[in-house]
Amino acid sequence: MKPDCLVICGPTASGKTALAVALAQRLNGEVVSADSMQVYRSMDIGTAKPTKEEMQGVPHHMLDVADPWENYSVSRYVTDAIPVMDDILARGKLPIVAGGTGLYIDHLMAGRQFAPFDPHAAQVREQLQQQAREEGLEPLREKLAQVDPQAAQRLHPNDEKRIIRALEVYLTTGKTITQHNLESQAIPPRYHPLTIGLDFEARPNLWKRIDQRVDVMMEQGLEEEVRRLLERGIPPTCTAMQAIGYKEIAAALQQGRPAWEGAEEVKLRSRQYAKRQLTWFRRNPNTHWIRWGETPDFSHAVDRSTELAHTHGLQ
Repeated sequence: MKPDCLVICGPTASGKTALAVALAQRLNGEVVSADSMQVYRSMDIGTAKPTKEEMQGVPHHMLDVADPWENYSVSRYVTDAIPVMDDILARGKLPIVAGGTGLYIDHLMAGRQFAPFDPHAAQVREQLQQQAREEGLEPLREKLAQVDPQAAQRLHPNDEKRIIRALEVYLTTGKTITQHNLESQAIPPRYHPLTIGLDFEARPNLWKRIDQRVDVMMEQGLEEEVRRLLERGIPPTCTAMQAIGYKEIAAALQQGRPAWEGAEEVKLRSRQYAKRQLTWFRRNPNTHWIRWGETPDFSHAVDRSTELAHTHGLQ
C-alpha cells in the first residue's frame, strides 16, 4: 500500500529532528513530534526540544501540549495526534513523524483504540492503589488471574501500574484488557508509513554524540531548568520529572551534590536508553536504515530519504 506519511526514528542524539526539518522543506511536510517528554511545557533543554531556529520555519506539532505535573500517556498522545495528522493530510501536506518514543509511533500508526474513559475510573484506581498499599500486590494479581488469566500471565508480578490498570479496565467497562486489545489489534492500521531509521555504524560514535549532547545541555542551563521546575513545586515523582536528564539532576541537587555528577549519570542513562530504543525499532523489518559514520552526513541522508520517498510514491 502506498505510504501516506513518513516516520523518522532512531536512538537519542541520532539526528532525527534535523533530518525531519530538511525533509519537510524538500517534501512539503510538517513535523509531528513522537517524543514522550517533549510534550511537556517548560521542559526544553533536557528534552532537546527543537528551538525556533532549528525548526527553520517548518511547522512542528505535539510539542508543549501538557503541563509537567500531568501524567501524559500514550492513549492521550494518540487521541491528540490523530487530528493533527489528519489535518496535515487534508491540506495536501506530508506528515513527518519524528521521535524516539517507539510506543507512541507504533500506536499512532495503528490508530490504536484504548479502553474508553469512565468518570469513575479515577476512584476505582485509587481504591485499587489503596488496597495494594495495605495488602500488597499479590491479592490484586490473584483477582486479575481470575478475570483475565492471559493478562495476569503476561504482566510481571511486580508491575503494579499495569496490574491495577488491567483491573481498572475490567471493573469500569466489564471487558478485560486482553479482550479490548484483541479487538483493537483487529482494526486495520490508520496510517501507512515509510519508515527511515537513523543509527551509527560504530556504537562508540553514538556514545560520543550522547555525551556531547549532555555537555551542551549543561552549558545551555539544564541545571537552572531543573531548579525552576522544583521551585514551582513539580513533584520529583511525577512522570515528567522521571525523564532522563531531569531525574538525575534533581537527585543531585536535592542530595547536595554538584550538578555535574548528575550529568554523568544522565550520560549513562541515555546510553542505556539508546540501546532499548534500537532494540524496539529493529523489530520493524520495513525500516530503511541510514547509518552514520563518525558524524552524521545530512546531505546524503536527505538525498537518500528523498529517493526513498519518491520510489514509494511520496511526492
